[in-house]
Amino acid sequence: MEACTARAVTRGPAYHHFGYYDKFPWNRSGRYLLGLETHFMDRPPTASDVAVVGLIDTRAEYAWEPVSQTRAWNWQQGCMLQWLGSEPENTIVHNVCAGDHFETLVLDVQTGAQRRLPLPVYALSPDGRQAVSVSFARIAQTRPGYGYAGPPDPWADDPAPVADGVRWMDMATGENRLVVSLAEVVATGHTESMDGAKHWFNHLQFNPSGTRFLFLHRWVDPRTGRRLTRLFTANPDGSGLACVAAQEMVSHFDWRDDTHILAWARQRPRGDRYFLFTDPTGEAQVVGDGVLTEDGHCSYSPDRRWLLTDTYPGQDGKRTLILYDLEHQRRIDVGRFYAMPDVVAGEIRCDLHPRWSRDGRQVCFDSVHEGTRQIYVMDVSSIVGP
Repeated sequence: MEACTARAVTRGPAYHHFGYYDKFPWNRSGRYLLGLETHFMDRPPTASDVAVVGLIDTRAEYAWEPVSQTRAWNWQQGCMLQWLGSEPENTIVHNVCAGDHFETLVLDVQTGAQRRLPLPVYALSPDGRQAVSVSFARIAQTRPGYGYAGPPDPWADDPAPVADGVRWMDMATGENRLVVSLAEVVATGHTESMDGAKHWFNHLQFNPSGTRFLFLHRWVDPRTGRRLTRLFTANPDGSGLACVAAQEMVSHFDWRDDTHILAWARQRPRGDRYFLFTDPTGEAQVVGDGVLTEDGHCSYSPDRRWLLTDTYPGQDGKRTLILYDLEHQRRIDVGRFYAMPDVVAGEIRCDLHPRWSRDGRQVCFDSVHEGTRQIYVMDVSSIVGP
């Protein structure tokens, strides 16, 4: 263990979190971090619960500045809050509830200028020009903790609708269209386990150039009650659909580059490991064999030299924060943090969801190890180098 100091950048009595591990909380200059503020942390949000969107000012003793609010959020992924890739200094993006549907709010935090887009964002391309969206209402029913409470799923009774799936959206105009349907994916490599099951998509991510995106296809086998997962990739227009991993389980992932995806997955006969998959062929090689032995929220450093990940709680209730040197195949544990498993478990748990700063010298994570849900920052420059 090479412990680094974790500093809380938010404070009570309110509770704070950012969300998932695949986004930069920092703006381009590094002055501001993004976060959500709530008045509770011990139950799932309802359709009427508001989370305040705010800026954390690193040049003013981490002062909290509210800039927006939302009723489209959850504990695992927040409201898909992030900086817009085309304007990463001042413009943020997050999902909101608009009566009977969910939308995207694009907000300039300096001028207050804002605009709405007709679909909620699940993943943005790195350049901020395009997005992909899925039904958060459907996810709320099939994977509690990752969808949003509120508007119902129009296709709730259809196990694999033709008219629902991944929708592509132009971030400038709001133009959008269905590019991959649930029905299409279920018909691709169909197995008996899919019969009678309700299917859904989640966990989407663009590759670095925005030329491909990936998503998970999930369902619960009615015969066994087991949740099964396949990893697919496609071009933004839905062409070039490819099943990259299909052996029952795929969990967290990150694109290393435009053609390689790191994912915790199952590949027989090697079992559950971190694998580096080639898109679209599905060729796989093990990463961190015997060293990275648990599923975690993994992401590459901006220079691709390091892997940042974490673990779920061990027997002592603590989660481990890990840096992995990809060149020298060396694991460094930089901290262990109590997860309060008796208080915040299941869909309201507080995973670390560690995230890199844009320069790769700091990491940010959510934690409850000091008794309340807050956002923490850790300087790892002494480990990863200048």
